[in-house]
Amino acid sequence: MNTLAVEPLAIRVDFDADTMWLELADGRRLGVPLTYFPRLLRATPAQRSSYVISGGGTGLHWEGLDEDISVLALLLGVKDRTRGEQREAALARDRKAGD
Repeated sequence: MNTLAVEPLAIRVDFDADTMWLELADGRRLGVPLTYFPRLLRATPAQRSSYVISGGGTGLHWEGLDEDISVLALLLGVKDRTRGEQREAALARDRKAGD
């Protein structure tokens, strides 16, 4: 059973150096660390901006990156569960910290 009063629906996505910013139809703005999604972390700005809002706002899709993200999962704090991706994210984080 879904206990949310309003289903979270995405209307826009943008990025800064470390964060994916998700604008929701109800006015909320959610920041998600790119380290949660290694494919987005490694992507170029052009690749990141080439997304489609799917399911009437319930999902995000990047065809060129083979990435699909549920808006509800983002609100619940769910990270990429692809095997090996978390290790790559940790390595990227470590490299950045060394800069």
